[in-house]
Amino acid sequence: MVILWTDALIFLLLGLMLVLGLYLHQKEYMKRPLQQIGRSKVAMVSLVVLFFFMLVGLLDSVHFKSAKSNDIVSLLDVWATPLREQGEKTYSAPFAVYLYSKEMMTQADGTQQWGYPRLQFGGAHLTDPEAQQTSDITEKALYGFAQGAGLVIFFLFLLWSVLLEQHKPFMNSSSAKAAWAMVFLIVSVNYALIYLSGYYHVFGTDKVGEDVFYQAIKSIRTGLVIGTLTTLIMLPMAIIFGILAGFFRGWVDDVIQYVYTTLNSIPSVLLIAASILMVQVYMANHEEAYTSVIVRADMRLLFLCLILGVTSWTGLCRLLRAETLKLREMEYVQAAQALGVRRRVILLRHILPNVMHIVLISVVLDFSSLVLAEAVLSYINIGVDPTTYSWGNMINGARLEMAREPIVWWSLSAAFVFMFALVLAANLFADTVRDAFDPRRGGYE
Repeated sequence: MVILWTDALIFLLLGLMLVLGLYLHQKEYMKRPLQQIGRSKVAMVSLVVLFFFMLVGLLDSVHFKSAKSNDIVSLLDVWATPLREQGEKTYSAPFAVYLYSKEMMTQADGTQQWGYPRLQFGGAHLTDPEAQQTSDITEKALYGFAQGAGLVIFFLFLLWSVLLEQHKPFMNSSSAKAAWAMVFLIVSVNYALIYLSGYYHVFGTDKVGEDVFYQAIKSIRTGLVIGTLTTLIMLPMAIIFGILAGFFRGWVDDVIQYVYTTLNSIPSVLLIAASILMVQVYMANHEEAYTSVIVRADMRLLFLCLILGVTSWTGLCRLLRAETLKLREMEYVQAAQALGVRRRVILLRHILPNVMHIVLISVVLDFSSLVLAEAVLSYINIGVDPTTYSWGNMINGARLEMAREPIVWWSLSAAFVFMFALVLAANLFADTVRDAFDPRRGGYE
């Protein structure tokens, strides 16, 4: 078992989320907004999509050393071994059986011919690709879809029989049915893609012949790490400094305002670029501690999350300061101060619970922007390590591919589809959370 820094922080964050969920679930004032989220079809469908992305990210966060090559691999790598090992010589289009570019081929009789050679793995089982390819793809796609659909129906039947009596109103609600429909669609379609991946490169291959579908799946973890770990780093500073500035005012407020105003005055791109350069210099001077490529890439990813967290806490801090300035003048806070209640008790029992709706709204709204920030930063080469699988690196690599003739479009398309699905689901879920918890919209009382 190999535990990387980002792995440990991911599971720490998962544990904190579970504890927070259990704590908030027992609070009466949280039940109404949570029930409002549960009644929303859009929120439940988006939550299902986010859950499947998180599941893939967690599978890719359990690392260990391979017995064969002694390399550090994850559970996702083990599952995707065929995609990882069945590479081609160079570019090939989605579901292709021939290479994308012509080359000189040696025939069986020793003569040479200029043409498109057959792929080593993609469609290798076909004896007559021109006549068999379309029907074979259709047959295997339907077979994989049917297997996935049967698996979902079986488990849903078991789940329905167990939970129907206990949670009958929710199970029969329109939002629950929409969520189950999305589960059915995601599992069935992904099962079909996985089954097809054993015979074809469903998203084609890149310049060195690596499967693009594998790259897009591996990039999920990077996007989730950027979105979640940055939040884990940002939240403590934003909550502590924002509440302290609003509650104590005076010189405490002046110092905290000076700090975040100074941070905001520095261009974030320049600060990130300088920080990444410092990390590279540090790792170059301590090569003995970073002998593995994965460890080096993980350290750079962790530091990118750290610097993004340091530069992005200021906005939430301002919101919490303004809300705390209002709350400290409320009657119950004034009464607690008059009765001699300690300040830390007031902060923990009266101020913090009443600003949590702002924290929740900001977290879900900032997640998608952080995922997009990784893509932009990697595109300009100051993001994650070039050896790290990420949608930003895929888009960066697609720049030259789009200038080819004919155009190699599938790497950019795959990164766009996966990133679009994650960001769209996060934004739709964030809108519902904002409507449920924002007191000005009537969902939170």
